[in-house]
Amino acid sequence: MQHAVGSPLPPPQQPGHGPAGGWSPAAQQPGPHQAGPHQGSVPVPPPPPAPGYPQAPSPPVPPAPQHAPAPPAPDTTGHVPLPPGGPVAMPSAPPATSAPDPTATTLAVLLIGPAGAGKTSVAKYWADHRRVPTAHISLDDVREWVRSGFADPQSGWNDHSEAQYRLARRTCGFAARNFLANGISCILDDAVFPDRPVVGLGGWKRHVGPGLLPVVLLPGLEIVLERNAERSGNRRLTDEEVARIHGRMAGWYGSGLPIIDNSQLDVPQTARVLDDVLARSIASPPNW
Repeated sequence: MQHAVGSPLPPPQQPGHGPAGGWSPAAQQPGPHQAGPHQGSVPVPPPPPAPGYPQAPSPPVPPAPQHAPAPPAPDTTGHVPLPPGGPVAMPSAPPATSAPDPTATTLAVLLIGPAGAGKTSVAKYWADHRRVPTAHISLDDVREWVRSGFADPQSGWNDHSEAQYRLARRTCGFAARNFLANGISCILDDAVFPDRPVVGLGGWKRHVGPGLLPVVLLPGLEIVLERNAERSGNRRLTDEEVARIHGRMAGWYGSGLPIIDNSQLDVPQTARVLDDVLARSIASPPNW
């Protein structure tokens, strides 16, 4: 038995039920004005007007509602706008009635010294124990981001190693400026030579800003030789190289930069002395 397309199908036959059991296809067919089983209430158009009578005006059609444009969806990516990093200005000296407190001031510090001076250990300890957010940025760590083609300092100083050094220093400077622009102090460490100001100290000043406070960490030669002997990998230099670097670092005496001889000081003691030196540098910034 076939059914016209669109007509409802009969229910499945069950035992004892057939077409004579009360189901009539004709009874389920919608009439000419009857809504089908899946249609809503269809409005019936009004009858045409009788001849000779004016047609009643159609009721006005209400205008379609005007919807205001939907507001833009909120940014749900978690992006937080950050102030751009700019050159670090000199820290303002506090009023004369109060002593400078470097532990609660946002600072940019450059810790200078030869290999084995303890720069990294002191910088990490100092950053860990401050009352304000502080980051430690090590130039050696950034230099070692280069894996394949790394200019090993044990191979000597050449154009390749100098190019990677300059790149690492510029990267550290950008990072420091961004940290400081967002209220996070920085301490950087580097073996900067006094006889190469353009490559060393002058470059740091260009990349970070005039507000960078340099401090020299310079223990005796015997101390740096002992500490260098405890190193391994690329960080360990020959005794001859350590002695040569230490001799060049002696040029910082008479430069006007503060110098800490930590030969007889452990790391916490050196960090406390560093705070005292920075307090004087804030009150009277060094001329460099």
